[in-house]
Amino acid sequence: MAEMNQGGCPFSHGANTRMSESVTSWWPEALKLDILAQHDTRTNPYGKDYDYIKELQSLDFEALHADMVKLMHDSQSWWPADWGTYAGLFVRMTWHAAGTYRIADGRGGAGTGNQRFAPLNSWPDNASLDKARRLLSPIKQKYGNKLSWADLIAFAGTVAYETIGLKTFGFAFGRKDIWGPEKDIYWGAENEWLAPSNKQRYGNVDKPDTMANPLAAVQMGLIYVNPEGVNGQPDPQRTADQVRETFRRMGMNDEETVALTAGGHTLGKTHGNADPKKIGPEPEAAPIENQGLGWSNPTGSGVGRHTMTSGLEGAWTTNPTKWDDGYFRMLFDYEWTLSRSPAGAKQWVPINIKEEDMAPDVEDRSMKTMPMMTDADMALKVDPKFREICHKFMADFNYFSEIFARAWFKLTHRDMGPKTRYYGPYAPKEDLIWQDTIPTGNAYYDVKTAKAKIEASGLSIQEMVATAWDSARTFRGSDFRGGANGARIRLEPMRSWEANEPKRLNKVLSVLEPIAKEVGMSLADAIVLAGNIGVEQAAKNAGCIVEIPFTPGRGDATQEQTDQQDMGYLQPLADGFRNYQIRNFPDAKPEEMLLDRAQLLGLTAPQMTVLVGGMRVMDVNYANGKDGVFTDKPGALTTDFFRNLINMNYKWVHKGDHHFEIRCRKTGELKWTATSADLVFGSNSILRAYAEVYAQDDNREKFVQDFVEAWVKVMDNDRFDVYH
Repeated sequence: MAEMNQGGCPFSHGANTRMSESVTSWWPEALKLDILAQHDTRTNPYGKDYDYIKELQSLDFEALHADMVKLMHDSQSWWPADWGTYAGLFVRMTWHAAGTYRIADGRGGAGTGNQRFAPLNSWPDNASLDKARRLLSPIKQKYGNKLSWADLIAFAGTVAYETIGLKTFGFAFGRKDIWGPEKDIYWGAENEWLAPSNKQRYGNVDKPDTMANPLAAVQMGLIYVNPEGVNGQPDPQRTADQVRETFRRMGMNDEETVALTAGGHTLGKTHGNADPKKIGPEPEAAPIENQGLGWSNPTGSGVGRHTMTSGLEGAWTTNPTKWDDGYFRMLFDYEWTLSRSPAGAKQWVPINIKEEDMAPDVEDRSMKTMPMMTDADMALKVDPKFREICHKFMADFNYFSEIFARAWFKLTHRDMGPKTRYYGPYAPKEDLIWQDTIPTGNAYYDVKTAKAKIEASGLSIQEMVATAWDSARTFRGSDFRGGANGARIRLEPMRSWEANEPKRLNKVLSVLEPIAKEVGMSLADAIVLAGNIGVEQAAKNAGCIVEIPFTPGRGDATQEQTDQQDMGYLQPLADGFRNYQIRNFPDAKPEEMLLDRAQLLGLTAPQMTVLVGGMRVMDVNYANGKDGVFTDKPGALTTDFFRNLINMNYKWVHKGDHHFEIRCRKTGELKWTATSADLVFGSNSILRAYAEVYAQDDNREKFVQDFVEAWVKVMDNDRFDVYH
């Protein structure tokens, strides 16, 4: 053993903690599988037996509500409440947690408590929200296992609105915490907070719809738009265009956008009464003695009227602790001019404002302060459509209050999925179209009779398996939308999607619909049961007898219960499990798109591997394509995909784009074709290790068993009526 240098430190000074990052950074183009293992159960301090929903149902909701109301006015000296209430701070915290949701991939939102972790806990737009979460800590400590951070963060803003006089639409509990950063969320390509230019996000910054998907914020580190204007340059109409697009990307229409902007700015204030150059680093970069708190402020007291967050300074309304129409009155009663906050931020201030319309100082109500508007506020006054909606709200305050309450509920619950995931006494009973409501299905029919009729229907393995998969693959664990339950594959727009092969789909539906009606089962159940039958037949063809677990009780949604526009975001642009890639989407790597879908389906890397191998040998590729069907016995659930993939008697020849030929090394004979979504299981070292397991002679039964387990998971992902 070599001697340590005299006086040398035996520790590696952080090298070990950077190991996982450095391993992959050597090969930046390699497929990274981290997102399939990001929330390993070993990181959960509660252990595998902890059931949050069970714990939640014993929560004293009324006591929690009372404690929240009390906290709202319990000003702490270390972070005093503006005007004696934390309502504005808590609303901003809740909003910035929920507002990260984006409809394109369902990721973001308040549903996991991810605001506690990087990068969100350190985004410039989230400055001082670390204080809001610390204020909530005693309540979390008190209610412990019965209350998640995710629910608490979302609940705080709703209670805050109640305390200032808004009649809220309701609130549902049921969000489960994560215990580390969400690695699956792509926040943008920039490596700088609030980069001076956002060209990396846009094809043309003057055309907001050219923002790269699935992004829904204009710059890295922002929730929506830059409050000072496009790239920090005030121009209300350009900002209006960006506001409209960013809110659209989180599923909001113009009326909801105006309501949320106006309602959000009816209370509280911005904070910019300090020198931004003197503000300390964000939480993730703060020194250890700060214990996770960031943005230390040496100006004056550093709190109260000296607080620094966005850099803008001032309240929007005369009465910033009251739910009223003061926002509209302030915006439209005055003309506005550009100015700068004490921190140097660009903001709008009213011309010749009356003293009685000025807002009180946060520490001394006898003092008056100048109100302000952001460029996004001015956008509501300048944009013709936004302005029209504002006047409609001004003419009917009750209507505005109702629209805002509903939009706030949507904002804070959009990523929770259907109402079957709602818990607690405050959850509203009304069905809302964005909740993707599914009627309760019949669970008490004769499954054996149904199975016999489907088996005798003449449908092929490929037809049954492909239809069941296409129905279930729409599920997104990000916001719990999609899935087989509801049988929306028979409705528009899903029925016409290219990826669902309408001709084949219509044939299968025409066979299953009368069977479902005769037996008394839903078509959703019939589709899944037929898929199970197809897999069982394929396993039998491989010499393995299995019976796939089946839980009846799915319901059939109606066309009226289906928001066709929003449902369009579930349309597959690619599905590596069926080797499908949309024709006008050629630049994306099939293996990366496969990984993305696997993560949304909640699959592990081994589950993704076994499903791809099984789907290939069952010959269920899109449009009967043969890429990756590495078997001479298609329709049998064999391990041939893996055995032939790693067989060194074959060589793989790149034919351009993401396509390959598999040829015999001795003769040069063409044996098969493949895409990169097939070959990645032989080229990626981790995936190859899994492939080698399933290629073993002694693991043929294990392969079938593992395939069945993964298949059932995908089919049952949306059974919130059975599993929570």
